[in-house]
Amino acid sequence: MSGRNLAPIRTPDAGSAACKSCNQFAPPQLLSFDLWKSKLVATTDASHFALAAPQPQASVRTLAELTIGFAAIVVILWLPTHEQLIFGPIALLAPLVLVLSQKPKLSELGLGWDGLISSLWILPAAAVAAIAGMLLARASGTLHDLYRPDLAHVGGYVLWTVYQQFLLQDYFMPRLMRFFNTDAAIAFAAVLFATAHLPNVILTVATLVWGAVSCALFLRFRSLVVLGIAQGLLGLCFAVCVPDIYLHHMRVGLGYWHYHPTVAGHYGGYHGTAGK
Repeated sequence: MSGRNLAPIRTPDAGSAACKSCNQFAPPQLLSFDLWKSKLVATTDASHFALAAPQPQASVRTLAELTIGFAAIVVILWLPTHEQLIFGPIALLAPLVLVLSQKPKLSELGLGWDGLISSLWILPAAAVAAIAGMLLARASGTLHDLYRPDLAHVGGYVLWTVYQQFLLQDYFMPRLMRFFNTDAAIAFAAVLFATAHLPNVILTVATLVWGAVSCALFLRFRSLVVLGIAQGLLGLCFAVCVPDIYLHHMRVGLGYWHYHPTVAGHYGGYHGTAGK
């Protein structure tokens, strides 16, 4: 029976030549489709629905890179400032060396022009969200000045958020996807990203949401710089909208507990002491 004579309610026989030309007649046990132009397979049966991306078998080395890489970052965050300055660059630059040693293409890293152009809409969207947040903060009386609003301070912070996105998208996500399907990898990456911001509860919740959103956007558009800048805009919005008594100058780890805002900085700008 030829493909054009098949009725839509029937399933072609396995191995039939008509299957190769009639993609609309998929067996009910397997439905294949492209999600955000990524090669994903959706499987359905009587008990569950799962998204799975075929990946090479996860190795012990991959697990070690995930575990040691994340543990090193967390340990650095909980070290005193002097020790952070010594060991921090090692913990943060080691993932960069591991990623670049594989000689990836710029597009794979999220540094290609196509991804940059197609994702530019994210920046005005982030700006609108930031403006809306500041308007709400002004109405509630919590809007305050940014601590050190100079170009060097703001630019340095945005560069740091871009590098955070590199760690999340180019180091952790590819390794997580060797163990989990796409949805699970995104969720796991978001949890790791949020955990690194403890004990700052507000940042932990915010980065849990942003971690999942940014991973999904990266898989769709693959633009590292745009996502890093968007995170910087949203982070600066948090810095001027959330009272410092709760945000502790955007600090995480040990620095969160070492920062003590003054009475004037309780709901105002960042005018607290520098910490012990």
